[in-house]
Amino acid sequence: MREATQDMDSGVGSPWGTAGRREFLRLAAAGMAAVALPAALSGCHVLGAAGRQKLDFGDDFGVLNYAYALESIEAEFYQRVVASPPPDLRPGEIDILSDIRDHEVQHRRFLKRALQVLRVHIPALNFSSIDFSTRQGVLTQAKAFEDLGVAAYNGAGERLKLAEFLTIAGKIVSVEARHAAVIRDMLNPMSRDFAGDDVVDAQGLDRAMSPGEVLEQAQRYFKTPFHINGL
Repeated sequence: MREATQDMDSGVGSPWGTAGRREFLRLAAAGMAAVALPAALSGCHVLGAAGRQKLDFGDDFGVLNYAYALESIEAEFYQRVVASPPPDLRPGEIDILSDIRDHEVQHRRFLKRALQVLRVHIPALNFSSIDFSTRQGVLTQAKAFEDLGVAAYNGAGERLKLAEFLTIAGKIVSVEARHAAVIRDMLNPMSRDFAGDDVVDAQGLDRAMSPGEVLEQAQRYFKTPFHINGL
């Protein structure tokens, strides 16, 4: 699945141009929505959460809204970093952070378009605990977000029933894992931290966290927390 995500990654050497990646995401989102909406409208879980500040894990669409909420945090974080970067960033690092910002914005947009009227309301974000003024503060927080995002997708995959959704989640999580690796390398160059023992287990697999475990950490970044059902 990780190789299959090259079309969503704007890294150096990708055979896809920016326009090509955007077109892929646009078409994929449209196709995903076409599959999702008829089934969703026949269920009560997703209709009960649509437009509200509620994550209902009673069906696949609750999982997609969960991913949408997490991607919204990451996208906004990187947008703020790139808009006003810390002055002590090293040469080339703003380019890496800009690439990651673009990926996260695309992930958020992809899920927003796919869910359409079924998406939940994302509350205002609270980043008051984050130090945006220093390189260490930004990269440490980026590492926390990326590690959490990878673990969140890995832990939520078993809840997805439709193969199309599982494929999409697999593509996105592999890009998130690349983000996590590069941020770790920026913090500790020429080390093994890019695939550290704290995130890769003895079987060589990324760790997984349940939605409940992830939300315990993620909810503090929303000014008002989500209501959670179905866990």
